Amino acid sequence: RMCPLGWLGVASLCLGTLWAVPAQERRKAEKPKADLTLYENLDLDNYDLTLDNYGEILDLSNYEELYDYGDLAPKIEVGTLAPRPKDPKSLPDRGETTAGTPKLQPPSGAGPVPPAPIPGQGLPSCLLCLCLGTSVYCDDADLEHIPALPPDTAYLYARFNRIGAVRAGDFSGLEKLKRIDLSSNSISWADADAFRLLPSLQELLLPENRLTALPELPRSIVRLDARLNRIPSAGLRPEAFRDLKQLQFLHLSDNKLDFIPVPLPESLRSLHLQ
Repeated sequence: RMCPLGWLGVASLCLGTLWAVPAQERRKAEKPKADLTLYENLDLDNYDLTLDNYGEILDLSNYEELYDYGDLAPKIEVGTLAPRPKDPKSLPDRGETTAGTPKLQPPSGAGPVPPAPIPGQGLPSCLLCLCLGTSVYCDDADLEHIPALPPDTAYLYARFNRIGAVRAGDFSGLEKLKRIDLSSNSISWADADAFRLLPSLQELLLPENRLTALPELPRSIVRLDARLNRIPSAGLRPEAFRDLKQLQFLHLSDNKLDFIPVPLPESLRSLHLQ
Protein backbone atom coordinates (compact mmCIF):
# COMPACT_ATOMS: atom_id res chain seq x y z
CA ARG A 1 0.00 0.00 0.00
CA MET A 2 1.54 3.27 -1.15
CA CYS A 3 1.58 6.21 1.11
CA PRO A 4 0.07 9.57 0.10
CA LEU A 5 3.52 11.11 -0.33
CA GLY A 6 4.43 8.45 -2.90
CA TRP A 7 1.31 9.13 -4.95
CA LEU A 8 2.06 12.84 -4.82
CA GLY A 9 5.59 12.28 -6.27
CA VAL A 10 4.29 10.09 -9.11
CA ALA A 11 1.69 12.70 -10.04
CA SER A 12 4.30 15.47 -10.10
CA LEU A 13 6.55 13.43 -12.37
CA CYS A 14 3.71 12.79 -14.84
CA LEU A 15 2.69 16.44 -14.95
CA GLY A 16 6.34 17.49 -15.55
CA THR A 17 6.62 15.10 -18.48
CA LEU A 18 3.39 16.37 -20.03
CA TRP A 19 4.55 20.00 -19.75
CA ALA A 20 8.07 19.27 -21.10
CA VAL A 21 6.94 18.17 -24.59
CA PRO A 22 4.83 21.31 -25.36
CA ALA A 23 7.67 23.53 -24.04
CA GLN A 24 10.18 21.99 -26.47
CA GLU A 25 7.75 22.37 -29.36
CA ARG A 26 7.09 25.98 -28.41
CA ARG A 27 10.84 26.72 -28.40
CA LYS A 28 11.23 25.16 -31.86
CA ALA A 29 8.36 27.24 -33.19
CA GLU A 30 9.58 30.46 -31.61
CA LYS A 31 13.23 30.08 -32.64
CA PRO A 32 12.83 30.95 -36.37
CA LYS A 33 10.70 33.92 -35.44
CA ALA A 34 13.41 35.22 -33.14
CA ASP A 35 16.06 34.81 -35.86
CA LEU A 36 13.97 36.70 -38.42
CA THR A 37 13.86 39.72 -36.19
CA LEU A 38 17.57 40.19 -36.91
CA TYR A 39 16.78 40.94 -40.59
CA GLU A 40 13.70 43.09 -40.12
CA ASN A 41 15.76 46.25 -40.61
CA LEU A 42 17.23 45.04 -43.93
CA ASP A 43 15.15 45.86 -46.99
CA LEU A 44 16.00 42.91 -49.17
CA ASP A 45 13.46 43.82 -51.84
CA ASN A 46 15.84 46.40 -53.37
CA TYR A 47 18.48 43.76 -53.98
CA ASP A 48 16.44 42.04 -56.65
CA LEU A 49 18.57 43.34 -59.55
CA THR A 50 17.28 42.43 -62.99
CA LEU A 51 17.69 43.85 -66.46
CA ASP A 52 14.29 45.52 -66.13
CA ASN A 53 15.13 47.65 -63.08
CA TYR A 54 18.87 48.08 -63.74
CA GLY A 55 18.42 51.61 -65.01
CA GLU A 56 16.34 52.57 -61.98
CA ILE A 57 18.88 51.37 -59.42
CA LEU A 58 22.00 52.57 -61.26
CA ASP A 59 21.27 55.96 -62.80
CA LEU A 60 23.90 56.65 -65.43
CA SER A 61 22.08 59.53 -67.09
CA ASN A 62 24.33 62.10 -65.36
CA TYR A 63 27.60 60.31 -66.15
CA GLU A 64 28.94 63.28 -68.11
CA GLU A 65 28.14 65.62 -65.22
CA LEU A 66 30.00 63.40 -62.75
CA TYR A 67 33.06 63.32 -65.01
CA ASP A 68 33.10 66.74 -66.58
CA TYR A 69 36.26 67.16 -68.62
CA GLY A 70 35.30 70.61 -69.83
CA ASP A 71 36.98 71.64 -73.07
CA LEU A 72 39.92 69.30 -72.63
CA ALA A 73 39.23 67.15 -75.65
CA PRO A 74 39.03 69.96 -78.24
CA LYS A 75 42.31 71.40 -76.95
CA ILE A 76 44.27 68.20 -77.41
CA GLU A 77 46.54 68.48 -80.39
CA VAL A 78 48.36 65.52 -81.84
CA GLY A 79 52.10 66.09 -82.07
CA THR A 80 53.33 62.59 -82.84
CA LEU A 81 52.72 59.95 -85.43
CA ALA A 82 49.52 57.96 -85.12
CA PRO A 83 50.09 54.42 -83.75
CA ARG A 84 49.59 51.46 -86.03
CA PRO A 85 46.51 49.36 -85.23
CA LYS A 86 47.20 46.07 -83.47
CA ASP A 87 44.65 44.12 -85.46
CA PRO A 88 46.15 43.25 -88.89
CA LYS A 89 42.64 43.15 -90.35
CA SER A 90 42.20 46.86 -89.60
CA LEU A 91 45.25 47.86 -91.65
CA PRO A 92 44.32 49.44 -94.99
CA ASP A 93 45.12 47.62 -98.15
CA ARG A 94 48.42 48.71 -99.67
CA GLY A 95 46.65 49.57 -102.85
CA GLU A 96 44.38 52.06 -101.06
CA THR A 97 45.32 55.63 -100.25
CA THR A 98 43.83 58.22 -97.97
CA ALA A 99 42.02 61.28 -99.25
CA GLY A 100 44.36 63.81 -100.74
CA THR A 101 47.23 61.31 -101.15
CA PRO A 102 48.25 60.61 -104.75
CA LYS A 103 48.21 56.94 -105.70
CA LEU A 104 51.31 55.70 -107.45
CA GLN A 105 50.55 53.81 -110.64
CA PRO A 106 52.95 51.20 -112.01
CA PRO A 107 54.55 52.16 -115.29
CA SER A 108 52.98 50.74 -118.43
CA GLY A 109 54.82 48.05 -120.29
CA ALA A 110 57.52 45.70 -119.16
CA GLY A 111 60.66 46.78 -117.41
CA PRO A 112 61.89 47.60 -113.91
CA VAL A 113 60.13 50.13 -111.72
CA PRO A 114 62.08 53.43 -111.64
CA PRO A 115 63.55 54.48 -108.27
CA ALA A 116 61.64 56.88 -106.05
CA PRO A 117 62.66 60.55 -106.22
CA ILE A 118 65.08 61.85 -103.63
CA PRO A 119 63.36 63.54 -100.62
CA GLY A 120 62.96 67.27 -101.06
CA GLN A 121 63.10 67.18 -104.85
CA GLY A 122 59.47 67.62 -105.77
CA LEU A 123 57.95 64.54 -104.18
CA PRO A 124 54.66 65.46 -102.44
CA SER A 125 55.02 65.52 -98.65
CA CYS A 126 52.18 63.06 -98.05
CA LEU A 127 54.32 60.33 -99.61
CA LEU A 128 57.26 61.22 -97.36
CA CYS A 129 55.37 62.21 -94.22
CA LEU A 130 52.03 61.62 -92.57
CA CYS A 131 49.21 63.99 -93.49
CA LEU A 132 46.26 64.15 -91.10
CA GLY A 133 43.79 66.86 -91.95
CA THR A 134 45.71 70.13 -92.03
CA SER A 135 48.69 68.71 -90.10
CA VAL A 136 51.82 67.28 -91.69
CA TYR A 137 54.12 65.08 -89.58
CA CYS A 138 57.67 64.61 -90.89
CA ASP A 139 59.46 63.77 -87.66
CA ASP A 140 62.61 61.66 -88.02
CA ALA A 141 62.13 61.17 -91.76
CA ASP A 142 65.78 61.77 -92.73
CA LEU A 143 64.84 64.95 -94.61
CA GLU A 144 67.49 67.35 -95.87
CA HIS A 145 65.07 69.99 -97.20
CA ILE A 146 61.55 71.19 -96.46
CA PRO A 147 59.26 68.99 -98.57
CA ALA A 148 56.51 70.30 -100.82
CA LEU A 149 53.50 70.87 -98.58
CA PRO A 150 49.75 70.76 -99.37
CA PRO A 151 48.29 74.25 -99.81
CA ASP A 152 45.96 73.90 -96.79
CA THR A 153 48.74 72.94 -94.34
CA ALA A 154 48.27 74.62 -90.96
CA TYR A 155 50.72 72.65 -88.77
CA LEU A 156 54.11 71.31 -89.81
CA TYR A 157 56.20 69.04 -87.59
CA ALA A 158 59.62 68.27 -89.12
CA ARG A 159 61.69 67.53 -86.02
CA PHE A 160 64.78 65.32 -85.78
CA ASN A 161 65.84 65.55 -89.40
CA ARG A 162 68.93 66.81 -91.27
CA ILE A 163 67.49 70.01 -92.72
CA GLY A 164 70.36 72.45 -93.18
CA ALA A 165 68.64 75.61 -94.45
CA VAL A 166 65.23 77.21 -94.97
CA ARG A 167 64.79 78.81 -98.37
CA ALA A 168 62.49 81.66 -99.27
CA GLY A 169 60.22 79.47 -101.40
CA ASP A 170 59.85 76.57 -98.97
CA PHE A 171 56.60 77.95 -97.53
CA SER A 172 55.46 80.01 -100.49
CA GLY A 173 51.67 80.33 -100.77
CA LEU A 174 50.92 78.61 -97.43
CA GLU A 175 48.63 81.31 -96.08
CA LYS A 176 47.01 79.00 -93.49
CA LEU A 177 50.25 77.87 -91.88
CA LYS A 178 50.05 78.53 -88.11
CA ARG A 179 52.85 76.47 -86.60
CA ILE A 180 56.26 75.39 -87.87
CA ASP A 181 58.29 73.05 -85.69
CA LEU A 182 61.83 72.45 -86.96
CA SER A 183 63.38 71.40 -83.66
CA SER A 184 66.59 69.36 -83.62
CA ASN A 185 67.77 69.81 -87.20
CA SER A 186 71.01 71.25 -88.66
CA ILE A 187 69.65 74.62 -89.83
CA SER A 188 72.51 77.11 -90.11
CA TRP A 189 70.71 79.84 -92.03
CA ALA A 190 67.26 80.94 -93.19
CA ASP A 191 66.36 83.39 -95.93
CA ALA A 192 64.96 86.71 -94.77
CA ASP A 193 61.61 86.01 -96.43
CA ALA A 194 61.37 82.36 -95.38
CA PHE A 195 58.86 83.17 -92.59
CA ARG A 196 58.17 86.89 -92.91
CA LEU A 197 55.54 86.52 -95.63
CA LEU A 198 53.39 83.95 -93.78
CA PRO A 199 50.29 85.92 -92.68
CA SER A 200 48.90 83.29 -90.24
CA LEU A 201 52.11 82.08 -88.60
CA GLN A 202 51.79 82.15 -84.80
CA GLU A 203 54.41 79.67 -83.57
CA LEU A 204 57.93 79.21 -84.92
CA LEU A 205 60.00 76.58 -83.13
CA LEU A 206 63.70 76.41 -84.04
CA PRO A 207 65.49 75.04 -80.95
CA GLU A 208 68.59 72.86 -81.18
CA ASN A 209 69.83 74.04 -84.56
CA ARG A 210 72.93 75.95 -85.78
CA LEU A 211 71.49 79.37 -86.51
CA THR A 212 73.87 82.32 -86.33
CA ALA A 213 71.25 84.91 -87.25
CA LEU A 214 67.55 85.21 -86.52
CA PRO A 215 65.35 85.46 -89.62
CA GLU A 216 62.74 88.17 -90.01
CA LEU A 217 59.38 87.34 -88.45
CA PRO A 218 55.77 88.12 -89.41
CA ARG A 219 53.79 90.42 -87.14
CA SER A 220 51.35 87.61 -86.39
CA ILE A 221 53.95 85.66 -84.40
CA VAL A 222 52.93 84.76 -80.84
CA ARG A 223 55.66 82.33 -79.82
CA LEU A 224 59.28 82.17 -80.94
CA ASP A 225 61.60 79.45 -79.66
CA ALA A 226 65.22 79.74 -80.82
CA ARG A 227 66.95 78.11 -77.85
CA LEU A 228 70.21 76.17 -78.17
CA ASN A 229 71.51 77.87 -81.29
CA ARG A 230 74.61 80.00 -82.01
CA ILE A 231 72.99 83.41 -82.37
CA PRO A 232 75.19 86.34 -81.25
CA SER A 233 73.88 89.80 -80.56
CA ALA A 234 75.07 90.83 -84.03
CA GLY A 235 72.75 88.17 -85.43
CA LEU A 236 69.67 90.16 -84.34
CA ARG A 237 68.44 93.05 -86.42
CA PRO A 238 68.15 96.33 -84.51
CA GLU A 239 64.76 96.51 -82.79
CA ALA A 240 63.90 93.10 -84.23
CA PHE A 241 61.01 92.55 -81.78
CA ARG A 242 59.60 96.07 -81.45
CA ASP A 243 56.82 95.75 -84.04
CA LEU A 244 55.73 92.24 -83.02
CA LYS A 245 52.65 93.41 -81.14
CA GLN A 246 51.30 89.86 -80.61
CA LEU A 247 54.52 88.25 -79.37
CA GLN A 248 53.97 86.66 -75.94
CA PHE A 249 56.67 83.98 -75.55
CA LEU A 250 60.29 84.57 -76.50
CA HIS A 251 62.89 81.86 -75.85
CA LEU A 252 66.50 82.77 -76.64
CA SER A 253 68.32 80.73 -74.00
CA ASP A 254 71.69 79.08 -74.69
CA ASN A 255 72.84 81.38 -77.47
CA LYS A 256 75.73 83.88 -77.65
CA LEU A 257 73.85 87.07 -76.81
CA ASP A 258 75.67 89.70 -74.74
CA PHE A 259 72.78 92.14 -74.29
CA ILE A 260 68.99 92.09 -74.01
CA PRO A 261 67.38 92.64 -77.44
CA VAL A 262 65.36 95.75 -76.52
CA PRO A 263 62.91 97.28 -77.13
CA LEU A 264 60.53 94.44 -76.41
CA PRO A 265 56.79 94.57 -77.18
CA GLU A 266 54.35 95.22 -74.34
CA SER A 267 52.49 92.03 -75.24
CA LEU A 268 55.43 89.90 -74.06
CA ARG A 269 54.56 87.58 -71.15
CA SER A 270 57.59 85.27 -70.99
CA LEU A 271 61.23 85.99 -71.80
CA HIS A 272 64.00 83.38 -71.46
CA LEU A 273 67.63 84.51 -71.78
CA GLN A 274 69.42 81.91 -69.66
